[in-house]
Amino acid sequence: MGLFMSILGIFSLVFGLVVYAAHALRLGDMGLSVAMLSLIGLIISSRRYAIFVLGPVLFLIAGAFAFAAYDFVAFRRAFGLPYVRLAIIMSMVVALCLAGGIFSFSRRALQFFHRDQVRYRAQAVAFWLTVGLLFMARSMAKIPVLLIDRFAPGWGPLEIVLLGFYAAWLGGKMLDAQDSGKIRSRYWAVFCLVFFVQLGLGLCGETKFLMTGSLHLPVPALIVAGPIFRGGGYFMPILYISTVFLVGAGWCSHLCYIGAADNLCARHGRRTPKKLSQLLPYVRVATLFLSIALALGLRLLGVGLNVAIALAAVFGLVGIGVMVTLSRATGVMMHCVSYCPIGIIGNVLGKLSPWRIKIGPGCDGCGRCSRACRYLALSPVDLAKGQAGLSCTLCGDCLQACPGGRLGYRFPGLSADAARTAYFTLVVSLHAVFLGVARI
Repeated sequence: MGLFMSILGIFSLVFGLVVYAAHALRLGDMGLSVAMLSLIGLIISSRRYAIFVLGPVLFLIAGAFAFAAYDFVAFRRAFGLPYVRLAIIMSMVVALCLAGGIFSFSRRALQFFHRDQVRYRAQAVAFWLTVGLLFMARSMAKIPVLLIDRFAPGWGPLEIVLLGFYAAWLGGKMLDAQDSGKIRSRYWAVFCLVFFVQLGLGLCGETKFLMTGSLHLPVPALIVAGPIFRGGGYFMPILYISTVFLVGAGWCSHLCYIGAADNLCARHGRRTPKKLSQLLPYVRVATLFLSIALALGLRLLGVGLNVAIALAAVFGLVGIGVMVTLSRATGVMMHCVSYCPIGIIGNVLGKLSPWRIKIGPGCDGCGRCSRACRYLALSPVDLAKGQAGLSCTLCGDCLQACPGGRLGYRFPGLSADAARTAYFTLVVSLHAVFLGVARI
């Protein structure tokens, strides 16, 4: 009897997904149809987080069919057409979809979806955060923000669901890793590669790879300087500030494509970061004021756009020079720590975010965490204070370096482990979202 009920439950899950895929196909939405079919892969994978994905999806499908049934029956009744048979069929479809949703949260579903039982709730949250934010961006944007929609209009839902799978998988990897810093560096490098490949294709004339169809220089300083010079165009500042409020200075260590390049340069230089002055991060105050003053001066003087672009390009090229020389020589992310004006904004505004990395009692000042930090945020003074310094970007590389486990993420009301889980889940979801819309 138990086996029969499990088979019936799995059948109801597959039935609901297939029937709704057929419904979407009938409406001409091929992307949504294939996205629904791709969810069958979750059933085959037997991963535990599937219960929190498939359950809500089946309930939503049941609701969609219930509304459709109401409209169909109302239409037939209005025109005096027979409707009882249709009502019975649609009721059975809705009942089977509801049964699939209920089965997803049953004890038998827990037995079937037995793989990856430790972090499955966080993986489900990563999936839904990614899918929800991308669907919202797709529906609100005036232009196709998803790359697949530009080449195959209407296929956006498939890309969204696949990125949801990616976020769930990556979130699990980050949370289970003994050294999350290595995984972070890899997925950050992938993000950087995707971004600059699309930039290269855009420069070659494939304008569909550019967000607006026109080129903008990939120089972080332009997040501040660009709107000042143009007198408008506040999308990037708003996006940046919103992200900083969500994940603190994590923008700099998880979401910035230039930061990923600086990270690669530093890691392929010295294995252990060189000890440098703790005042170095404050040099960015000067580059910030220089960027603002220069942008404002150019605007007031009526300087042409080509001159402004040339100056911005020079600023960006100097930054690349800092990466390939100083970052490699010191093992410290010198571009991020001492040159990027956006970095200092993130460090300061990040203090308004509740996320912190704290040093627990019992720290003996061994310095192993300092040797893992490439942001100069864990000096002896910082260790004595019990918290990371201003230049901390919440990357988390230091956590595994502490032999006593005294370093950890902190969020009001959460334990250190829960805070780490929540932070990595949130930042990985944003990474997947940014990967989906990573264009200039």
